[in-house]
Amino acid sequence: MRHPTEERTKAELDRIARHPEVEPLVRVMTRRPPALIAPDDAARRAAVALLVRLDETREQPTPQLLMIKRATFEGDPWSGHVALPGGRREPADPSLERTVVRETWEETAIDLERDGRLLGCLDELEPRTPVLPPIIITPFVGLVKFDVDIVASPEVAEWFWVDLAALRDPEVSREVVLELAGGPRAVMSFQHGAHTIWGLTERILRQFLSLAP
Repeated sequence: MRHPTEERTKAELDRIARHPEVEPLVRVMTRRPPALIAPDDAARRAAVALLVRLDETREQPTPQLLMIKRATFEGDPWSGHVALPGGRREPADPSLERTVVRETWEETAIDLERDGRLLGCLDELEPRTPVLPPIIITPFVGLVKFDVDIVASPEVAEWFWVDLAALRDPEVSREVVLELAGGPRAVMSFQHGAHTIWGLTERILRQFLSLAP
């Protein structure tokens, strides 16, 4: 028998899954097998989480996605980037699902096993820039309670929720020129306030949004 708290969490997650903007995504995730990348001995594995909640403070509850901004650390190629919770698989992780649960907890204190529900994976992807370390990233999609507590770790400089409708707005998708270590580079991005979302995270978001337009 479930504890009453578990029953309330299940009911809330079921309600999120039935939302008209979320239900198509849930349906696709249960039917569509992800495209996987053949393992490479030189490539490490990582997992990130696209976590959707409903903003219950509005008259019409609105689906939102959790984003983080990574803290700045010397030598980290993703330092200071806007990203999704997640990180590299450790030898003790029995699976990539365990990796994403552990990393999400370590970075945000969100307990996905208690307050969330993983729906499945998007297609795996790798960096396109040769200067980045070889790594295969598996994006997981999940639902979380609206009132889930977030406590950012020292690895996270900032966290915020973005309306899915805002990411679907064509006005926020644009090409920008960034000053990178190798010089100026034109990249596709999503603009959210003062934040520029680009690189691997931009590619993951485009795939995510394409599944349930």
